[in-house]
Amino acid sequence: MPISPSFDLAICGAGPVGMALAALLVRRGASAPGIALIDAKSVEQARRDPRTIALSYGSRQILEEAGAWPVAATAIHEIHVSRRGRFGRSLMDRAEHGVDALGYVARYGDVVTVLSEECARLGITTLRPALVTGSTEDAEGVSVALEQDGVVSDLHARLLAQAEGGLFGQQLERAVSRDYGQSAIIAWVKVDAPIAHRAYERFTDDGPLALLPQDDGYALVWCVPPTRAEQLLALDDAAFLARLGDAFGGRLGRFTHATARLAYPLGLNAQAPGTARTVAIGNAAQTLHPVAGQGLNLGLRDAAVLARVLAQDHGPAGLARYAGMRQADRGATVRVTDTMARIFTGSTPAQSVLGLSLGLLDIVGPARKTLAELMMYGRR
Repeated sequence: MPISPSFDLAICGAGPVGMALAALLVRRGASAPGIALIDAKSVEQARRDPRTIALSYGSRQILEEAGAWPVAATAIHEIHVSRRGRFGRSLMDRAEHGVDALGYVARYGDVVTVLSEECARLGITTLRPALVTGSTEDAEGVSVALEQDGVVSDLHARLLAQAEGGLFGQQLERAVSRDYGQSAIIAWVKVDAPIAHRAYERFTDDGPLALLPQDDGYALVWCVPPTRAEQLLALDDAAFLARLGDAFGGRLGRFTHATARLAYPLGLNAQAPGTARTVAIGNAAQTLHPVAGQGLNLGLRDAAVLARVLAQDHGPAGLARYAGMRQADRGATVRVTDTMARIFTGSTPAQSVLGLSLGLLDIVGPARKTLAELMMYGRR
Protein backbone atom coordinates (compact mmCIF):
# COMPACT_ATOMS: atom_id res chain seq x y z
CA MET A 1 0.00 0.00 0.00
CA PRO A 2 1.55 3.37 -1.01
CA ILE A 3 2.20 5.78 1.85
CA SER A 4 1.67 9.49 1.19
CA PRO A 5 3.99 12.11 2.70
CA SER A 6 3.25 13.46 6.15
CA PHE A 7 1.49 16.79 6.62
CA ASP A 8 1.02 19.23 9.46
CA LEU A 9 -2.72 19.43 8.74
CA ALA A 10 -5.10 17.42 6.58
CA ILE A 11 -8.43 19.06 5.74
CA CYS A 12 -11.21 16.70 4.66
CA GLY A 13 -13.55 18.79 2.53
CA ALA A 14 -12.32 21.35 -0.01
CA GLY A 15 -15.45 23.46 0.01
CA PRO A 16 -15.44 27.16 0.96
CA VAL A 17 -14.78 26.47 4.66
CA GLY A 18 -11.96 23.97 4.14
CA MET A 19 -10.22 26.06 1.48
CA ALA A 20 -10.61 29.25 3.52
CA LEU A 21 -8.93 27.51 6.48
CA ALA A 22 -6.01 26.42 4.29
CA ALA A 23 -5.50 29.84 2.69
CA LEU A 24 -5.80 31.69 6.01
CA LEU A 25 -3.22 29.41 7.61
CA VAL A 26 -0.67 30.01 4.86
CA ARG A 27 -1.26 33.74 5.04
CA ARG A 28 -0.51 33.51 8.75
CA GLY A 29 2.83 31.83 8.12
CA ALA A 30 2.03 28.11 7.85
CA SER A 31 3.89 26.00 5.28
CA ALA A 32 1.70 25.54 2.18
CA PRO A 33 3.17 22.11 1.30
CA GLY A 34 2.41 21.03 4.88
CA ILE A 35 -1.35 21.38 4.32
CA ALA A 36 -3.39 18.78 2.41
CA LEU A 37 -6.85 19.58 1.05
CA ILE A 38 -8.88 16.44 0.28
CA ASP A 39 -12.23 16.31 -1.53
CA ALA A 40 -14.27 13.64 -3.29
CA LYS A 41 -15.26 16.04 -6.09
CA SER A 42 -12.99 17.37 -8.80
CA VAL A 43 -12.42 21.12 -9.04
CA GLU A 44 -14.45 21.15 -12.27
CA GLN A 45 -17.43 19.50 -10.56
CA ALA A 46 -17.30 22.01 -7.72
CA ARG A 47 -17.03 24.97 -10.07
CA ARG A 48 -20.17 23.88 -11.91
CA ASP A 49 -22.21 23.76 -8.68
CA PRO A 50 -25.12 26.23 -9.22
CA ARG A 51 -26.29 26.43 -5.61
CA THR A 52 -26.78 29.87 -4.12
CA ILE A 53 -25.09 30.89 -0.88
CA ALA A 54 -25.58 33.91 1.34
CA LEU A 55 -22.40 35.59 2.59
CA SER A 56 -22.52 38.03 5.50
CA TYR A 57 -20.39 41.15 5.56
CA GLY A 58 -18.20 39.43 8.12
CA SER A 59 -17.70 36.53 5.71
CA ARG A 60 -16.59 38.97 3.04
CA GLN A 61 -13.92 40.20 5.47
CA ILE A 62 -12.75 36.61 6.05
CA LEU A 63 -12.59 35.91 2.32
CA GLU A 64 -10.66 39.14 1.80
CA GLU A 65 -8.12 38.01 4.40
CA ALA A 66 -7.89 34.66 2.62
CA GLY A 67 -7.18 36.39 -0.72
CA ALA A 68 -10.51 35.20 -2.17
CA TRP A 69 -12.37 38.45 -2.76
CA PRO A 70 -13.91 39.88 -4.91
CA VAL A 71 -16.38 37.16 -5.84
CA ALA A 72 -19.16 37.60 -8.41
CA ALA A 73 -22.07 38.43 -6.09
CA THR A 74 -25.14 40.62 -5.63
CA ALA A 75 -25.00 42.96 -2.64
CA ILE A 76 -27.78 43.05 -0.02
CA HIS A 77 -28.44 46.62 1.12
CA GLU A 78 -31.63 45.95 3.08
CA ILE A 79 -33.26 42.96 4.77
CA HIS A 80 -37.05 43.03 5.19
CA VAL A 81 -38.34 40.64 7.89
CA SER A 82 -42.09 40.09 8.26
CA ARG A 83 -44.85 37.67 9.28
CA ARG A 84 -47.23 36.69 6.46
CA GLY A 85 -50.78 37.89 7.08
CA ARG A 86 -50.02 39.42 10.49
CA PHE A 87 -48.98 42.76 11.91
CA GLY A 88 -45.30 43.49 12.42
CA ARG A 89 -42.19 43.81 10.31
CA SER A 90 -38.59 44.97 10.62
CA LEU A 91 -36.28 46.56 8.06
CA MET A 92 -32.50 46.39 8.45
CA ASP A 93 -30.46 48.83 6.35
CA ARG A 94 -26.73 48.96 5.61
CA ALA A 95 -26.67 52.68 6.42
CA GLU A 96 -27.27 51.89 10.11
CA HIS A 97 -24.05 49.88 10.23
CA GLY A 98 -21.72 51.92 8.05
CA VAL A 99 -20.98 49.07 5.64
CA ASP A 100 -21.18 48.72 1.86
CA ALA A 101 -23.62 45.83 2.21
CA LEU A 102 -25.24 43.72 4.92
CA GLY A 103 -24.30 40.66 2.91
CA TYR A 104 -23.92 39.18 -0.55
CA VAL A 105 -25.61 36.50 -2.65
CA ALA A 106 -23.25 34.35 -4.72
CA ARG A 107 -23.13 31.04 -6.50
CA TYR A 108 -21.31 28.26 -4.69
CA GLY A 109 -19.29 27.50 -7.81
CA ASP A 110 -18.05 31.09 -8.09
CA VAL A 111 -16.86 31.15 -4.48
CA VAL A 112 -15.14 27.78 -4.90
CA THR A 113 -13.43 28.97 -8.09
CA VAL A 114 -11.83 32.00 -6.45
CA LEU A 115 -10.75 30.03 -3.38
CA SER A 116 -9.33 27.12 -5.38
CA GLU A 117 -7.31 29.51 -7.54
CA GLU A 118 -5.90 31.18 -4.43
CA CYS A 119 -5.04 27.84 -2.79
CA ALA A 120 -3.26 26.78 -5.99
CA ARG A 121 -1.38 30.08 -6.13
CA LEU A 122 -0.25 29.60 -2.52
CA GLY A 123 1.05 26.10 -3.29
CA ILE A 124 -1.31 24.17 -1.00
CA THR A 125 -1.38 20.42 -1.70
CA THR A 126 -4.76 19.43 -3.14
CA LEU A 127 -5.94 15.83 -3.53
CA ARG A 128 -9.15 15.64 -5.56
CA PRO A 129 -11.08 13.68 -6.49
CA ALA A 130 -10.04 11.54 -3.51
CA LEU A 131 -12.38 9.58 -1.26
CA VAL A 132 -11.65 9.41 2.48
CA THR A 133 -12.54 5.90 3.61
CA GLY A 134 -11.48 6.15 7.26
CA SER A 135 -9.03 7.53 9.78
CA THR A 136 -7.14 6.34 12.86
CA GLU A 137 -5.52 8.47 15.53
CA ASP A 138 -2.58 7.85 17.83
CA ALA A 139 -0.34 9.94 20.04
CA GLU A 140 1.69 11.18 17.07
CA GLY A 141 -1.06 12.13 14.65
CA VAL A 142 -3.85 10.90 12.38
CA SER A 143 -3.65 8.42 9.51
CA VAL A 144 -6.24 9.04 6.79
CA ALA A 145 -7.14 6.23 4.38
CA LEU A 146 -7.70 7.48 0.82
CA GLU A 147 -8.87 6.05 -2.48
CA GLN A 148 -7.80 8.06 -5.52
CA ASP A 149 -8.01 6.87 -9.14
CA GLY A 150 -8.47 3.33 -7.89
CA VAL A 151 -5.33 3.48 -5.75
CA VAL A 152 -5.58 3.04 -1.99
CA SER A 153 -3.10 4.93 0.19
CA ASP A 154 -2.58 6.36 3.67
CA LEU A 155 -1.90 9.99 4.42
CA HIS A 156 -0.46 10.98 7.79
CA ALA A 157 -0.99 14.35 9.45
CA ARG A 158 -0.32 15.84 12.86
CA LEU A 159 -3.89 17.20 12.92
CA LEU A 160 -7.11 16.53 10.99
CA ALA A 161 -9.85 19.08 10.28
CA GLN A 162 -13.16 17.60 9.16
CA ALA A 163 -14.89 20.17 6.92
CA GLU A 164 -17.20 17.92 4.90
CA GLY A 165 -20.61 17.80 6.56
CA GLY A 166 -23.22 16.58 4.07
CA LEU A 167 -26.97 17.10 4.40
CA PHE A 168 -29.12 16.64 7.48
CA GLY A 169 -30.48 13.10 7.42
CA GLN A 170 -27.24 11.77 5.94
CA GLN A 171 -25.16 12.54 9.04
CA LEU A 172 -24.47 10.70 12.25
CA GLU A 173 -26.54 12.18 15.07
CA ARG A 174 -24.63 14.66 17.21
CA ALA A 175 -25.11 15.86 20.78
CA VAL A 176 -27.71 18.48 19.79
CA SER A 177 -30.14 17.22 17.18
CA ARG A 178 -33.63 18.21 16.03
CA ASP A 179 -35.69 17.24 13.00
CA TYR A 180 -37.76 20.29 12.03
CA GLY A 181 -40.18 18.26 9.92
CA GLN A 182 -39.54 20.61 7.03
CA SER A 183 -37.93 20.56 3.61
CA ALA A 184 -36.34 23.53 1.87
CA ILE A 185 -37.34 24.12 -1.73
CA ILE A 186 -34.65 26.02 -3.61
CA ALA A 187 -34.89 27.70 -7.02
CA TRP A 188 -34.18 30.97 -8.82
CA VAL A 189 -37.22 33.11 -9.57
CA LYS A 190 -38.14 36.39 -11.24
CA VAL A 191 -40.83 38.95 -10.41
CA ASP A 192 -42.31 41.87 -12.35
CA ALA A 193 -41.71 44.51 -9.64
CA PRO A 194 -38.30 43.78 -8.07
CA ILE A 195 -36.69 46.04 -5.48
CA ALA A 196 -32.96 46.16 -6.08
CA HIS A 197 -30.64 44.86 -3.34
CA ARG A 198 -33.44 44.10 -0.85
CA ALA A 199 -33.66 40.61 0.69
CA TYR A 200 -36.82 39.22 2.25
CA GLU A 201 -37.31 36.82 5.16
CA ARG A 202 -41.02 36.06 5.28
CA PHE A 203 -42.42 33.83 8.03
CA THR A 204 -45.44 31.79 6.92
CA ASP A 205 -47.55 29.18 8.68
CA ASP A 206 -45.56 26.47 6.87
CA GLY A 207 -42.14 27.94 7.67
CA PRO A 208 -39.71 30.69 6.60
CA LEU A 209 -39.65 31.87 2.99
CA ALA A 210 -36.55 33.78 1.89
CA LEU A 211 -35.96 35.73 -1.31
CA LEU A 212 -32.37 36.83 -1.83
CA PRO A 213 -31.55 39.31 -4.62
CA GLN A 214 -29.38 37.68 -7.26
CA ASP A 215 -28.66 39.15 -10.68
CA ASP A 216 -32.04 40.32 -12.04
CA GLY A 217 -34.06 37.88 -9.93
CA TYR A 218 -34.11 36.18 -6.54
CA ALA A 219 -32.72 33.02 -5.00
CA LEU A 220 -35.62 31.27 -3.28
CA VAL A 221 -35.45 29.20 -0.09
CA TRP A 222 -38.98 28.09 0.84
CA CYS A 223 -39.36 25.92 3.95
CA VAL A 224 -42.46 23.73 4.08
CA PRO A 225 -43.52 20.32 5.47
CA PRO A 226 -42.18 17.39 3.40
CA THR A 227 -45.58 16.41 1.99
CA ARG A 228 -46.20 20.00 0.93
CA ALA A 229 -42.74 20.09 -0.68
CA GLU A 230 -43.57 16.98 -2.73
CA GLN A 231 -46.79 18.61 -3.92
CA LEU A 232 -45.05 21.84 -4.88
CA LEU A 233 -42.26 20.04 -6.73
CA ALA A 234 -44.84 18.13 -8.78
CA LEU A 235 -46.51 21.33 -10.07
CA ASP A 236 -45.76 22.88 -13.44
CA ASP A 237 -44.08 26.29 -13.45
CA ALA A 238 -47.27 28.34 -13.69
CA ALA A 239 -48.96 26.53 -10.79
CA PHE A 240 -45.80 26.68 -8.68
CA LEU A 241 -45.43 30.42 -9.23
CA ALA A 242 -49.07 30.95 -8.30
CA ARG A 243 -48.60 29.05 -5.00
CA LEU A 244 -45.43 31.01 -4.32
CA GLY A 245 -47.27 34.27 -4.90
CA ASP A 246 -50.00 33.18 -2.47
CA ALA A 247 -47.38 32.37 0.19
CA PHE A 248 -45.21 35.47 -0.23
CA GLY A 249 -47.78 38.12 -1.05
CA GLY A 250 -47.68 40.98 -3.53
CA ARG A 251 -44.74 43.05 -2.29
CA LEU A 252 -42.76 42.32 -5.46
CA GLY A 253 -45.64 42.07 -7.86
CA ARG A 254 -46.21 38.83 -9.75
CA PHE A 255 -43.80 35.89 -9.91
CA THR A 256 -43.04 35.34 -13.59
CA HIS A 257 -40.32 32.68 -13.87
CA ALA A 258 -38.79 29.80 -11.92
CA THR A 259 -35.92 27.45 -12.64
CA ALA A 260 -36.01 23.74 -11.85
CA ARG A 261 -36.72 23.15 -8.14
CA LEU A 262 -34.87 20.97 -5.65
CA ALA A 263 -35.68 20.10 -2.04
CA TYR A 264 -33.67 18.84 0.93
CA PRO A 265 -34.58 17.95 4.54
CA LEU A 266 -34.02 20.42 7.37
CA GLY A 267 -32.73 19.77 10.86
CA LEU A 268 -30.35 20.89 13.56
CA ASN A 269 -27.34 18.66 14.15
CA ALA A 270 -24.64 20.29 16.24
CA GLN A 271 -21.76 19.70 18.68
CA ALA A 272 -19.81 17.12 16.70
CA PRO A 273 -17.35 15.25 18.93
CA GLY A 274 -13.65 16.07 18.64
CA THR A 275 -10.49 14.34 19.78
CA ALA A 276 -7.02 15.46 20.76
CA ARG A 277 -5.96 15.71 17.09
CA THR A 278 -9.25 15.93 15.17
CA VAL A 279 -11.62 18.90 14.93
CA ALA A 280 -14.85 19.49 13.01
CA ILE A 281 -15.62 22.86 11.44
CA GLY A 282 -18.42 24.29 9.35
CA ASN A 283 -21.25 21.97 8.41
CA ALA A 284 -19.28 19.05 9.82
CA ALA A 285 -19.59 20.69 13.25
CA GLN A 286 -23.07 22.18 13.02
CA THR A 287 -25.84 21.80 10.47
CA LEU A 288 -28.41 24.58 10.91
CA HIS A 289 -31.83 25.55 9.62
CA PRO A 290 -31.34 27.98 6.68
CA VAL A 291 -33.37 30.74 8.36
CA ALA A 292 -31.23 33.91 8.39
CA GLY A 293 -28.65 32.14 6.20
CA GLN A 294 -26.10 31.50 8.94
CA GLY A 295 -24.72 28.05 8.14
CA LEU A 296 -21.81 28.90 5.82
CA ASN A 297 -21.10 32.16 7.64
CA LEU A 298 -20.71 30.35 10.95
CA GLY A 299 -18.43 27.85 9.21
CA LEU A 300 -16.20 30.58 7.80
CA ARG A 301 -15.90 32.05 11.30
CA ASP A 302 -14.84 28.57 12.48
CA ALA A 303 -12.12 28.57 9.82
CA ALA A 304 -10.92 32.08 10.70
CA VAL A 305 -10.59 31.34 14.42
CA LEU A 306 -8.98 27.93 13.86
CA ALA A 307 -6.40 29.47 11.50
CA ARG A 308 -5.58 32.13 14.08
CA VAL A 309 -5.15 29.56 16.84
CA LEU A 310 -3.12 27.02 14.83
CA ALA A 311 -0.77 29.74 13.60
CA GLN A 312 0.29 30.05 17.27
CA ASP A 313 -0.05 26.44 18.48
CA HIS A 314 -0.15 23.68 15.87
CA GLY A 315 -0.94 20.84 18.25
CA PRO A 316 -3.61 19.31 20.52
CA ALA A 317 -3.40 22.26 22.94
CA GLY A 318 -4.32 24.56 20.07
CA LEU A 319 -7.39 22.48 19.21
CA ALA A 320 -8.48 22.52 22.86
CA ARG A 321 -8.15 26.31 22.98
CA TYR A 322 -10.07 26.63 19.71
CA ALA A 323 -12.99 24.62 21.11
CA GLY A 324 -13.33 26.99 24.03
CA MET A 325 -13.09 30.08 21.86
CA ARG A 326 -15.95 28.93 19.58
CA GLN A 327 -18.50 28.06 22.25
CA ALA A 328 -20.12 31.50 22.58
CA ASP A 329 -20.53 32.24 18.86
CA ARG A 330 -21.68 28.74 17.97
CA GLY A 331 -24.08 28.60 20.91
CA ALA A 332 -25.65 31.99 20.18
CA THR A 333 -26.06 31.29 16.47
CA VAL A 334 -27.58 27.86 17.07
CA ARG A 335 -30.03 29.28 19.62
CA VAL A 336 -31.13 32.18 17.40
CA THR A 337 -31.66 30.10 14.25
CA ASP A 338 -33.33 27.24 16.15
CA THR A 339 -35.70 29.64 17.90
CA MET A 340 -36.61 31.46 14.69
CA ALA A 341 -37.18 28.19 12.85
CA ARG A 342 -39.55 26.87 15.52
CA ILE A 343 -41.53 29.77 16.95
CA PHE A 344 -42.28 31.56 13.68
CA THR A 345 -43.91 28.46 12.20
CA GLY A 346 -47.60 27.66 12.68
CA SER A 347 -50.79 29.62 13.22
CA THR A 348 -51.17 29.62 17.01
CA PRO A 349 -52.35 32.75 18.91
CA ALA A 350 -48.73 33.30 19.95
CA GLN A 351 -48.00 34.39 16.39
CA SER A 352 -49.71 37.72 17.09
CA VAL A 353 -47.23 38.34 19.88
CA LEU A 354 -44.39 37.42 17.57
CA GLY A 355 -45.65 39.85 14.97
CA LEU A 356 -45.72 42.55 17.62
CA SER A 357 -42.14 41.69 18.55
CA LEU A 358 -41.09 42.33 14.94
CA GLY A 359 -42.79 45.71 15.10
CA LEU A 360 -41.00 46.56 18.33
CA LEU A 361 -37.71 45.40 16.84
CA ASP A 362 -38.18 47.92 14.04
CA ILE A 363 -38.87 50.71 16.53
CA VAL A 364 -36.09 49.89 19.00
CA GLY A 365 -32.93 50.71 17.07
CA PRO A 366 -30.39 49.16 19.46
CA ALA A 367 -32.20 45.78 19.43
CA ARG A 368 -32.39 45.77 15.64
CA LYS A 369 -28.72 46.73 15.42
CA THR A 370 -27.69 43.96 17.83
CA LEU A 371 -29.55 41.31 15.80
CA ALA A 372 -28.12 42.58 12.50
CA GLU A 373 -24.57 42.58 13.88
CA LEU A 374 -25.00 39.02 15.17
CA MET A 375 -26.02 37.98 11.66
CA MET A 376 -23.10 39.89 10.07
CA TYR A 377 -20.27 39.09 12.47
CA GLY A 378 -21.46 36.45 14.94
CA ARG A 379 -20.95 36.59 18.71
CA ARG A 380 -17.70 38.48 19.34
